[in-house]
Amino acid sequence: MTESGLKVAEPAGDTERDEDAERSKPDAVNASKDDQDDEAPTKRKASSRRVSLSVRTLVTATAFFALVAAVAVMTWLYFGEHGKVEAQQQAAANEQRAEQISLDYAVNAATMNFQDLNTWKGKLVNGTTPGLHDQLTKAATSMEQLLVPLEWNSTSQPLVAKVRSDTNGIYVVDTFVSVLTKTTQSPDNLQSTATYSITIDSKNNWQISDVGGIGAVVGAK
Repeated sequence: MTESGLKVAEPAGDTERDEDAERSKPDAVNASKDDQDDEAPTKRKASSRRVSLSVRTLVTATAFFALVAAVAVMTWLYFGEHGKVEAQQQAAANEQRAEQISLDYAVNAATMNFQDLNTWKGKLVNGTTPGLHDQLTKAATSMEQLLVPLEWNSTSQPLVAKVRSDTNGIYVVDTFVSVLTKTTQSPDNLQSTATYSITIDSKNNWQISDVGGIGAVVGAK
C-alpha cells in the first residue's frame, strides 16, 4: 500500500507485547503492595522484639542493682554487728583481767608472816606504779612495828572481785579475800574477810595505781 492510501499496520507481535506489559503493571503494583503489607508485620514484630528486649534488660539491670544493694547492706550490718560483738568480748576480757589482777594482789597483800615480812613487802609493791610503790613501802614499814610484836601470821584465799567502774581503761575493782589469822592475842585461827578497793590502769601496762583497805586488814584485829 502507498503511504497516502493506508496506514501501515503494526506488527501483531509488538501489539501483544504492549498489552502484556499493560496487564502486568497492575500485577506489579499489587505485588509491591503485597510486599509492603508483608514487610509491615515484620517491622512491627522487630519493633516489638526491641521493646521487649529493652524492658527485659531494664528489669534485669534493676534486679541486679537491687541485689548488689541488698548484699552491701547485709555486709555493712554483718561487719557492724561483728564489730560490736568483738568490742563486747574485748571489754569482758579486760574486766576479767582486772578482776584477776586484783584477786592475786589482795591474796598476797593479806598473807603475812612476822618472821618473813620482806617477802610480804615485796609482794605488796609488786605490779604497782612508782608513786604507789613508795607509798606502800612507807605503810609497810609502819605496819611492821605492829606485826612483829603480835607475831602476826595470816593466810588468805580469794573470794570474789568485781569491777565497780571503768573510766577510759582505768578499772576500780572491789576485791574480797578470806583471811585466817593467828596472833599472840588470838592463838586460834581467826577467820575474817578482807576488802580491798584496787585501781588498775590498763593503759599503763595494767599497773596498780591505788589500793585501799590494807590498813583495815590489820586495824580490824
